Amino acid sequence: MIIVFSGCGNTAAVASRLAEITGDETVRLDARLLRDDAPEIAVTGRRVVWAFPTYSWGVPPVVRRFISRVQLRGGGDVPHVMVTTCGDDIGDCASMWRSAVGARGWRAGRAFSVQMPNTYTTMSGFDVDAPSLAEAKLAAMPARVEQVAAELDVDGADDVVRGSWPRLKTRVVYPWFVGMEMSPRPFRHTDACIACGKCMRACPMANIEPDDEGRPRWGSDCAFCLGCYNVCPVHAVAYGRKTLRKGQYFYGMGSRPGRK
Repeated sequence: MIIVFSGCGNTAAVASRLAEITGDETVRLDARLLRDDAPEIAVTGRRVVWAFPTYSWGVPPVVRRFISRVQLRGGGDVPHVMVTTCGDDIGDCASMWRSAVGARGWRAGRAFSVQMPNTYTTMSGFDVDAPSLAEAKLAAMPARVEQVAAELDVDGADDVVRGSWPRLKTRVVYPWFVGMEMSPRPFRHTDACIACGKCMRACPMANIEPDDEGRPRWGSDCAFCLGCYNVCPVHAVAYGRKTLRKGQYFYGMGSRPGRK
């Protein structure tokens, strides 16, 4: 079984390809499951794969909450494996995931990372990848997923890119990011909005509703995946001024540099 959280499509694409190779059932974490106080899932297959994007060198808060609440029937009978997508490196994300899984009494196995095009644009100095780099990462993905699939049940060390200063990034930068940089309040639409509804449909939390003119209005239950920002075809979703002149990336739509 592969349990998947995805905002901009990278992790969903990796999980889909992984499922094609392994034959595992895929469970997509949507608003219904993520908002449930005690969601329940029956494990199928000989393992549980947790697939999610790395958030500022850590596990997405919505995934951590889900792990802490889900009633996973049969979860203690099989090993758990982590497959995370990242722009470059994951810091000490695997340790964070392993602690969350271990707290439930489940057996945490190996962790794997898969590099995919960058999606985060709200932090200073961070932008989407240039189209050539995004295409190179996408071209390398199928072979990497085949490698991961071949090693899911093999004992060994984690196969991840931790990068430099992994503990500092995960233990210092991640808490700061979660506490200070994930508020949905700065989200707004600009006058360029065409009320197409794509941002609302992309939101895994069903957190965006139309206003009287059919344009997006954000609620408070945000996963901060930036799917709404990256999927907009006219670059009309803004996060205050932090996304000004930043680019966009959404799986299947490519990398689109911002206007300088």
